[in-house]
Amino acid sequence: MYKSLAPVIIVSLLSGCTVMNGEQYHQENLQAIKASENNVNNKISALNLQMRKQANQISVLQTEVKTLTSDFKAYQKKEEKRRSASTAQPSTEQPIAAVKSENNEAPTKKLTLGELEQVHIDSIDKNVTARIDTGAATSSLNAVDIQEFERNSQQWVRFHLFDGKSPIDEKNWIEAPVLKHVKVRQATVSKAQRRAVIELWIKVGPIHEKVQFNLADRTQMKYPVLLGREFIRDIAVVDVSRQFLQTEKK
Repeated sequence: MYKSLAPVIIVSLLSGCTVMNGEQYHQENLQAIKASENNVNNKISALNLQMRKQANQISVLQTEVKTLTSDFKAYQKKEEKRRSASTAQPSTEQPIAAVKSENNEAPTKKLTLGELEQVHIDSIDKNVTARIDTGAATSSLNAVDIQEFERNSQQWVRFHLFDGKSPIDEKNWIEAPVLKHVKVRQATVSKAQRRAVIELWIKVGPIHEKVQFNLADRTQMKYPVLLGREFIRDIAVVDVSRQFLQTEKK
């Protein structure tokens, strides 16, 4: 009888060992899974903390950007008002650069310009007549066919300089980056005009300078170029009784 029970007992013992080994293996797997979950949770917590810190930094930077933008806009408005006032209301004081001595001789320390001078525009290799106006703060060009466009993520403008004499064609376009826009209020116009401002190399006699010009429709004016006080300052004086003092005689 005992011999017949022996195989049953052996099978039971082996089954018990198998169950115990399977349970141990299951527990080890659960522990490994929990360890992996804890590791993942720790990493997620660390990433969340880092993201919160970055979000705080971004918020601080956004606040600073808004403040700087507001300050810059306020500065722009202030400058536009100042420029509009200086353009619309010519100074009643005698400009320092405009002199006319009794003997028609200007100081020798500075170059003397006449009321009108020939100006060479480097970009189109052309001479045009310019009026030297000490009553105007800024310089301007008679620009027609103005077209603003973007080049290399920067605002540019192309136009023709109209002098009423030379024909306008595809060969004499002027292209330049836009430095800024200004609002100019003329005495004869109630509404301020928005004008693009560019820089061009010009030559007047021995003066070879890069000058800022605002682009305006001056077709009603007699001369296509106006040079204001910002160009004259510290380098020349003007004798309004004479013309073409620095223009080469042919």
